[in-house]
Amino acid sequence: MLEKVKEIYEKYLSLTEKLSDPAVLGNMEEWTKLSKERAEIEEIAQKYAECLSVRGEMDGAFAEAERETGEMKELLLEEGYACKERLEGLEEELRLLLLPKDIRDERGCTLELRAGAGGEEAALFAYVLYRMYQSYCERHRFKWEVVDLNETELGGMKEAIVNISGKGAYGRLKYESGVHRVQRVPETESQGRIHTSTATVAVLPEAEDVEVEIDEKDVRVDLFRSSGAGGQKVNKTETAIRLTHFPTGIVVTCQDERSQLKNKEKAYRVLKARLYDYYRRTRDSAEAQNRRSLVGTGDRSERIRTYNFPQSRITDHRIGLSLHEMESFLAGDLDGMIDALARADREAQLSSGNE
Repeated sequence: MLEKVKEIYEKYLSLTEKLSDPAVLGNMEEWTKLSKERAEIEEIAQKYAECLSVRGEMDGAFAEAERETGEMKELLLEEGYACKERLEGLEEELRLLLLPKDIRDERGCTLELRAGAGGEEAALFAYVLYRMYQSYCERHRFKWEVVDLNETELGGMKEAIVNISGKGAYGRLKYESGVHRVQRVPETESQGRIHTSTATVAVLPEAEDVEVEIDEKDVRVDLFRSSGAGGQKVNKTETAIRLTHFPTGIVVTCQDERSQLKNKEKAYRVLKARLYDYYRRTRDSAEAQNRRSLVGTGDRSERIRTYNFPQSRITDHRIGLSLHEMESFLAGDLDGMIDALARADREAQLSSGNE
């Protein structure tokens, strides 16, 4: 591993030197290309430089301890062992950085939310999750674009489909796919009994045009009037779009925009994301059966998290992590949980690679 990292470090130093060359500075296209290349390995190179520095401190402390006696020797040995422990941690971080990255992580994504078991209480919980993810996207400056939102009369929602744009959106939200369970006393419960309801979340990576080709002959486009809560919200014209993909049976509906053209564009983006996910799952099904990731399979039928309101506790069952910050979590403060899941995923990949 260290030999591989050393090569990366030497390449980083070489690129840094080239970027200061007047000939490269005068060629913006070449300078941009080299800058991008260096940026891709910068984190690994800097971590390796830190390893070299700590290793130097460790070797120096142990060497000097050989020449000392008494209290000074003990202090130098203590310093040397502290450096050794720190070096082991840095080398572990390097191993994680060397893991192959998922190219989809930098993309946007499609978020699909649906109420599960629990009737109206499940619909209310699904809307709580909808607002939670919306707040999270606002914090990270991801663009939130509603494709379809099917609300209930009591303030809940049966289903929502949202396109989320922004670099790294999929990489941050991909761990949210699965069944989310809530335990709380519904407002409609007169006896004060705790009810359990569920909602399902699916996060699909945005598909590149070159990855998914859709033959127009394979898609039926239906127009209909947008439904709403009544009154002024009811659309009198047929602006809503329903796409049916015959080969897979996938159906996408979009009625959020007043423009038929915009609804059609949004619906096709969702269809592409679903087809990309469908073909990827089909292709990788054999591999997925063998892979037992620590953070789960990402299957939307897998129960991944419980929100216990009476105890203000959120527990992620894949990594056994519990947080007691319900209010801030539901306000979009998900980074602590997502970071822990990403760490566990990298460690699981590292372990499987060593087997």
